[in-house]
Amino acid sequence: MSLADGLPAGLGMADALLIVCTNVIASALTSALGIGGGTLLIAVMAGSVPPLAIVPVHGLAQLGNNLDRAWMTRRHLDRPALRAFGLGAVGGALLIAPLVVALPPRLLQLLIAGFVLYLVWGPRLPGALVSPRGLVLVGALTTAVSMFVGATGPLVAAFVHRLHAERLRTVATFAACMSAQHGLKALTFIGLGFSFTDWLPLLGVILLAGLFGNWLGLRLLHRLPEAAFRAGFKMLVTALALRLLWQAVA
Repeated sequence: MSLADGLPAGLGMADALLIVCTNVIASALTSALGIGGGTLLIAVMAGSVPPLAIVPVHGLAQLGNNLDRAWMTRRHLDRPALRAFGLGAVGGALLIAPLVVALPPRLLQLLIAGFVLYLVWGPRLPGALVSPRGLVLVGALTTAVSMFVGATGPLVAAFVHRLHAERLRTVATFAACMSAQHGLKALTFIGLGFSFTDWLPLLGVILLAGLFGNWLGLRLLHRLPEAAFRAGFKMLVTALALRLLWQAVA
């Protein structure tokens, strides 16, 4: 049996290798600068993965990538923040998602992009928002929206950035929060009847590639000065928000 025999129908070997190599770069990027890898990976997947499989397959790949990263940085994790976000994420998946589907995707993209830009460049948020209660709300809303537009990573990252100034704490907490969100997303798609069976061999290779990428990125992160991390983080999150704005108005 050749490697190609283990690929899902309609996906060629060249496309599969491109996705695997992209995940090395994507995982290294997110580990080093805190954000950006998920957007890069889904952009490449969109060129070859069947449309109905893009969001669930990307979500499961990101679940593995973020779990790896969260484990590697677990000593720096803000556990109360993760508990608050996880509680909100469960509520968002169960209660809010059915309401979000009624909103136009472009409106959601505009709202997310606008709030991301405010979080990165705006004045300090009220204390009630930058708190466990605020993180419950962020977990609920972003998890609900992620079921439909898959573009909430920059919003969660920008919020975590407001909570923590230290780079390793930012990366660890963001990775753990996104693990919770992508895990709930995967369970939701399984509940809706999506089968990951045909994708498991490729996903296994993708996750191994992500493990290597996370290792590379974290080695770079440990060498980055705090000021360089903050500047790179802000620039990357801003670029992703502007990309969302472009998608919403194009």
